[in-house]
Amino acid sequence: MSAKDTAEKYHQLVLKCKKDFQFYAENFLKIRTKEGDILPFAINRAQKYVLEMRRRQLEEKGYVRMMIVKGRQQGVSTLIGGLGYRSAAFNTGHRTFILAHEEEATSNLFEMTKRYHELMEPYMKPKTKASNKIELAFSEIDSSFKLGTARNKSTGRSQTVQFLHASEAAFYAHADEHAKGVMQTVPLSAGTEVYMESTANGVGNWFHQMWQQAESGQSDYIAVFLPWFWQDEYIYNVPDDFVLDDKEKHLKQTYLLSDEQLAWRRMKIRELSVSGFDGDKAFQQEYPCNSTEAFNSNVNDIFIQSDIVSDARKTQCEPVGPLLIGCDPARFGDDRTAIVSRRGRVVFDLKTYLKYDTMQIAGILHNKIVAEKPAKVFVDVGGLGAGVVDRLNELGHRGVIVAVNSAERALDGDRYANKRAEMWALGKEWLLDAPVQIPDSDELHSDLSSCRYSVDSKGRLKIESKLEQKKRGIRSSDTADAMLLTFALPVAAYEKNKRDEEKTARAITKKVRVLKSIRNGKF
Repeated sequence: MSAKDTAEKYHQLVLKCKKDFQFYAENFLKIRTKEGDILPFAINRAQKYVLEMRRRQLEEKGYVRMMIVKGRQQGVSTLIGGLGYRSAAFNTGHRTFILAHEEEATSNLFEMTKRYHELMEPYMKPKTKASNKIELAFSEIDSSFKLGTARNKSTGRSQTVQFLHASEAAFYAHADEHAKGVMQTVPLSAGTEVYMESTANGVGNWFHQMWQQAESGQSDYIAVFLPWFWQDEYIYNVPDDFVLDDKEKHLKQTYLLSDEQLAWRRMKIRELSVSGFDGDKAFQQEYPCNSTEAFNSNVNDIFIQSDIVSDARKTQCEPVGPLLIGCDPARFGDDRTAIVSRRGRVVFDLKTYLKYDTMQIAGILHNKIVAEKPAKVFVDVGGLGAGVVDRLNELGHRGVIVAVNSAERALDGDRYANKRAEMWALGKEWLLDAPVQIPDSDELHSDLSSCRYSVDSKGRLKIESKLEQKKRGIRSSDTADAMLLTFALPVAAYEKNKRDEEKTARAITKKVRVLKSIRNGKF
């Protein structure tokens, strides 16, 4: 083969490696397995999903901004480290920066990267300029791969990078400082990539707030969740006397888990239960089934538990009964206007809108009323809601619109502190009265399972307000509130109103016929 042919073959190989990470990883990257063997990088299911989300965002926006919530040891850092090494190795002037939460993690990540470099095929390896504890630099293409530790507030602040990996970001000691520093070093330009990944570490912190924004579409980041049961190796031999408890039966049905997976889960919970710890809650944080479970694993007073919502997301029901629409208009600049429909045992057609004004929201509801002819449309009159109701009444929908004030007295004032508590309680009863169906939405799931509850001095149920949610770093439960507005009045009331309206319509029609007959001389 001539030198020209060899050069062309190498060029085509590099192009394929730059385009197809899985090909690059499985042919050129070497990793140390959990068993300690050095083997080619075989992409697992969780890693494939991250790569797919990366591909979609690159096609849509030209850059990557990704929040990843995961279980332990799912290979996310290995994957992102490989992506970051490839970025520095194949692109002139590119800077890759890895920010780890502690010194040991920094060392482990850099050891992995050096292994990629040292075991790389010679013809694919860029020429090394520097290699030390925190930096791997390439001379001929003026690019580098550097690491830092989050314990240092100013780490990475002064540089400009094209690829940033924030590892175990939920555990950063100075997260707010890093948000203003190293997180701002990546320009919002084509080809740049930022990955913030972590196991969850409670609610209200910087990482959780970033996740909520990504999940609700309020930032450039996309929310990516990786459940523990995607790992093929998370299985255990099933004992002869293995009998599933109620929780395990629920998990098996909801997530289609095998007995081997549930045996592994039981074994891990036993390991995590030492020294008086709650092994079940620890497992939910370290190996979550969904993102809501991951963040809320240490919160004891959540009113609607995550597993109740999970059931409703997976169920299929027939929509029977009057059409009800709930609308929770945005109160503040970062809140969402949420609109959702419910017909009997099915909630559907969930939509959210950012920064829509009164007229825009009223216009959306007007069009829905004209097209779908709902029995009732419930609008929360806090914030923009009063203006929305006024406009819809002007448009002739007075008989359909119901203004709801969440702070007003409940229909059952002996059991509920206010209308908000009553709607949430009735909504929870509806979810528990399975089968019911709700949209398969992470955003709705999170909002439904975010509110805390308490009991007032009169023994009545209280649900925390949106203001209280914001004070502890939780986004407003807008999508959940829109859904629960459809429980503001008993269904029997709509059916009675409908019967009364039909009776009145029949009486008017009969009267008109009689008048016409008189005019025509038939009486």
